[in-house]
Amino acid sequence: MEIAENAALVVVDVQKGFEEEEFWGARNNPGADENIASLIDVWQATGRPVVFVRHDSTKPKSPLRPGYAGNDFKEYVEERRGKGAGAELLVTKTVNSAFYGTPDLAAWFGAEGISQFVVAGIQTNMCAETTARMGGNLGYEVVFALDATYTFDLAGPFGWRLGAEELARATAVSLQGGGFASVVTTESLRGAASG
Repeated sequence: MEIAENAALVVVDVQKGFEEEEFWGARNNPGADENIASLIDVWQATGRPVVFVRHDSTKPKSPLRPGYAGNDFKEYVEERRGKGAGAELLVTKTVNSAFYGTPDLAAWFGAEGISQFVVAGIQTNMCAETTARMGGNLGYEVVFALDATYTFDLAGPFGWRLGAEELARATAVSLQGGGFASVVTTESLRGAASG
């Protein structure tokens, strides 16, 4: 796997509100936070650009609503902001895709000459997947760090309910099988970015 010298790491919605298990339910991949932190470290150490995305929910009871503590980035993300040698951007959004945020992510990528980006963050099958899909549609080379994401069990139509791990696998199959992104592990990414 080739990781460009200016490949961006897009860290999606790693916010304190996702720690509220009574709101979200059971999650998968307990190692995700450690993997996200390690990717930020590698990107910053190699001078690559990092985009921090924050979800400002418009739902009054959401743990991610502005003005509520859950809207803040998790500590390990907040303490890394501004520490890298490369360019950094904060994007805020109210929908699933980081491309529909402020400032305009695609415009920033264009100005920085970025054509490849890596997705990590929360939730695997929601904002992380939507950002990856839209990036693929827009012509970027998208890399999805599956084990640097996590999600929660979810109820859907017809009384169907899927576990977080099933949803994560479905995201991985849809993204790679559908040609939206290459789905990889944190370890392989760290090696490719450090090498």
